[in-house]
Amino acid sequence: MTKGTIGVTTENIFPVIKKFLYSDHEIFLRELVSNAIDATQKIRTLASFGEFQGELGDLKVCVKIDKEAGTLTVSDHGIGMDADDIEKYINQIAFSGAEEFLEKYKDTANSIIGHFGLGFYSAFMVSKKVVIRSLSYKEGAEAVEWTCDGSPEFEMQPTDKQERGTDIILYIDDDNKEFLEQIRIDALLKKYCRFLPVPVISGKKQEWKDGKMTDTDEDNVVNATEPLWTKKPSELTDKDYMEFYHELHPGEEDPLFWIHLNVDYPFNLTGILYFPKIKTDIDIRKNRIQLYCNQVFVTDQVEGVVPEFMMLMQGVIDSPDIPLNVSRSYLQADQQVKKISGYISKKVAEKLDRMFKDDRKTFEQKWPDIEVFIKYGMLTDEKFYEASKKFFLLRDVNDNYYTLEEYRKLVEASQTDREDTVVYIYCNDKTTQYAYVKGAEEKGYDVLLMNGQLDQHLIHFLESKLEKTRFVRVDSDTPERLIPKADAENATLSPLEADILTGMFRSQLPEIKDTNFIVEYSAVGQDAAPATVTQNEMMRRMKDMAAMQPGMNFYGQMPNMYALVINTEQPVVKKIIEEGKASLENEIVPVRAAIETLNNEIEATRKEINDKKEETEKAPLRTAIGEKEKEVEQKRSEEERILREYASTQPKVKQLIDLALLQNGLLKGEALTAFIERSVKLL
Repeated sequence: MTKGTIGVTTENIFPVIKKFLYSDHEIFLRELVSNAIDATQKIRTLASFGEFQGELGDLKVCVKIDKEAGTLTVSDHGIGMDADDIEKYINQIAFSGAEEFLEKYKDTANSIIGHFGLGFYSAFMVSKKVVIRSLSYKEGAEAVEWTCDGSPEFEMQPTDKQERGTDIILYIDDDNKEFLEQIRIDALLKKYCRFLPVPVISGKKQEWKDGKMTDTDEDNVVNATEPLWTKKPSELTDKDYMEFYHELHPGEEDPLFWIHLNVDYPFNLTGILYFPKIKTDIDIRKNRIQLYCNQVFVTDQVEGVVPEFMMLMQGVIDSPDIPLNVSRSYLQADQQVKKISGYISKKVAEKLDRMFKDDRKTFEQKWPDIEVFIKYGMLTDEKFYEASKKFFLLRDVNDNYYTLEEYRKLVEASQTDREDTVVYIYCNDKTTQYAYVKGAEEKGYDVLLMNGQLDQHLIHFLESKLEKTRFVRVDSDTPERLIPKADAENATLSPLEADILTGMFRSQLPEIKDTNFIVEYSAVGQDAAPATVTQNEMMRRMKDMAAMQPGMNFYGQMPNMYALVINTEQPVVKKIIEEGKASLENEIVPVRAAIETLNNEIEATRKEINDKKEETEKAPLRTAIGEKEKEVEQKRSEEERILREYASTQPKVKQLIDLALLQNGLLKGEALTAFIERSVKLL
């Protein structure tokens, strides 16, 4: 028997392994099975080179549980180890046998998994003792048994083992008895080992017999040794891809399309990425894409390897060229990873472009399902935006689809404003904004439908990318003023008429929580609507963005701002102006004159204050200004009262306001009921 001390730099190596090197205890099984696969692949490689001429035998990996003994055993029929190998690869921590083997057979041994030589020690995360029993493939080798209880001390002695290969026997500690349950082990093997290139056996297949599940004589093979992504696309059918997708994601709808990745230069990458139906809701679940290294599951946290917007996809990528830390649990960002990420993005863009060119009609039919993905990509990946300009589609309210280039040609003649900027008019709800859409279309304008979750961001983005282009929502102004032209007409009202009209309409506007109104005038023709409620484009955008971005709370807390735009050329409005002026002129003119006189006196007093040097001379003048300002406020209140009382007797004023509010969806509850009752009376 040999006794010794494991070659480590500190006696605290095992606590480090348990707490920091491997963040999740369950991956010990992945590491041990991976090592067993390595050993199996090595014997295959040696046989192919003629360096091993014996019988390969049944090359498989077995995982066995003995609940009575409290052990979990991982066995292989691979290359095996002798005492010298154990001294070199086990006792000297972090000297990787796989790295040495790869260097020797680098041109053919591309399926060796191990990288760091530390995977074996993950066994101590769940074990109070670990035993290795191994027989090397070397001629005349003696079988050896190595035992360690988790301290740096070990024992090694000859043993009786007839078959080539290695058994790793874990004596599971009291805190980890879950790993002695077959259902738990099978779940872990399915998670980490379901596509390993060597058969992995875990117990026996079961069948229902005599009222319970009973073991059969058939081995339970948990993995598919030749997963779909390892095959050539030319060998596969659509049915193959669909079946594999449903194997990965049981119960989900069929994917829209898929991309088979297969590249060996300048890096090695294979895989299949599927595009699921997403609709308009972004659901970035970070476990949709699984990363494998030579068919060993590494992680489903693939940030960095896959561009962020592609986290919406599902599937598998496999690459031995993605650098991992010793636990293979976290990706290290480096130039190779960035190249792989860029390649995947490029291949997805090429697939979409090919779909668009080959069958545009079908592509348009799929657009509602894929637009979120494409928009997300455009917003977050500059190179993807450049590629997607060719197949990105704008959809109008009549379900016509246009590329960016096509749409500009369609609207630039009729929708260019006096600043030579092309105006893209859009709505986000063609039902509630129907009246505005109809008004814009009657002016000869085309209206886009932009009702997606990302469209507010996309609008800002496209305005920054497209030359001399701006977007306006269809309800941000009257149809006549959506696109300002050089010949735009201004409303011609005298100051008295403007005051009377403003006072009447403002006094009858409803009080809506967190909402403010201003009154504006427009001369847009006698056939246009008498009154329209609009919402300033930029203010509304800021509030919409604030709802999505916590850092813009300032805008989010501001009230909603609307404008009630009165069409002064509409016959009903003209009559309201005429009747109001005739009825109110004698009352309003004296009040307005008094206000003007007081304001002139206030201004004169302020100039007088500026001429005074002593504070004792200024104080009484300031007092006089304060008194006059109070008088001005009283006069303004009097004017408002006169206008309010008069307007309350004019049902047409309230009716025009409510019609405008109704058009914008702002007339609700009690106000809506009053409108209906008033409409009946007016009829």
